Amino acid sequence: MNQQRPIPAGPSPLGSPASGNAAAAAPVLNVGFILADNFTLSAFSLIVDQLRLAADDGDRSRPILARWQVMSSRPEPIRASCGVTVSPSGPLADPSNFHYIVVVGGLLHGGQQLDEESVAYLKRAAKVGVSLVGVCTGSFVLARAGLMTGRRCCVSWYHYQDFLEEFPHHTPVADRLYVIDGDRITCAGGGGAADLATALVEKFLGRSIAQKSRHVLLLDRQRPGTESQPHPPIADLVADDRVRRALLMMEQHLADPLPIADIARRLQLSTRQLERLFQTIMGQRPAEFYRRLRLRYARFLLDTTGRSVTDIALEAGFSDCAHFSRQFKAQHGFTPSDARARAPGPAAQSVAGHRLFE
Repeated sequence: MNQQRPIPAGPSPLGSPASGNAAAAAPVLNVGFILADNFTLSAFSLIVDQLRLAADDGDRSRPILARWQVMSSRPEPIRASCGVTVSPSGPLADPSNFHYIVVVGGLLHGGQQLDEESVAYLKRAAKVGVSLVGVCTGSFVLARAGLMTGRRCCVSWYHYQDFLEEFPHHTPVADRLYVIDGDRITCAGGGGAADLATALVEKFLGRSIAQKSRHVLLLDRQRPGTESQPHPPIADLVADDRVRRALLMMEQHLADPLPIADIARRLQLSTRQLERLFQTIMGQRPAEFYRRLRLRYARFLLDTTGRSVTDIALEAGFSDCAHFSRQFKAQHGFTPSDARARAPGPAAQSVAGHRLFE
């Protein structure tokens, strides 16, 4: 929403009011935060610190070009999942004062995330056309409130299956960092919160100010929302519990691959039983699938980082660069070095057709 809204009265959110004519001018970007119980501190801080740095010259933190406010229906501090508490700046303010209201979620199974008063507030904000942002499991909060009906909803690969089970009539997006669908924005969380914050700052305050915030925070290249999450939910797309657990073990041991016999033993299966399961469900032997999974991870690193081919080979569990290059070329038809001159490889395909890789 590009229309500038009036700002709420009251002190600076950091307790250090700005002075002079700049303070009297309405900020260009005004953001309200609602923190869920057991919220993720990193997701909140990655957004609010970019607003802080974008709002003023240098590192003085005056809310001149941007203003932010942590709102709550209760005066008590709000506990993050890591144990740190954040005191709210004030009560739930008129939602029409904000360009964005950001809901920062956290622990999914740690009890009720927001009380009824806060949920009702979000519904009022939606009615007056304020853009609502769900970060981390904030997407669950918005969906539970009925505010994501008919909208694309971005979730972390880690919570993909949780979302499907709770909201079977929604289609979650788990291969993107964040998704903007009109006045609903959802973000998988983690480092993606920093990229979303940059995009919002750039939209309102310009590219140079957005870059300044990232440079001060020592953040590297800004990633678009369409960029893939580092670990797409391959295991979560598989129905068979034994194969899903085997895939999770593989994903957790990319740099130090487990012998297939060890995976089978942990699942209380024989190697032969595991071989048959993979052939039936995945259309491949487990060793072949494991190798292709590691090659897929290596392709992701080639496409999205500047690390050397040797470093990537070791990170993906190959004994040396030559071995990695041979395997990579056998699968893709070109070398790892050539891959960097090509477009990024696609994310996982549908499991139903066993086409998980290009």
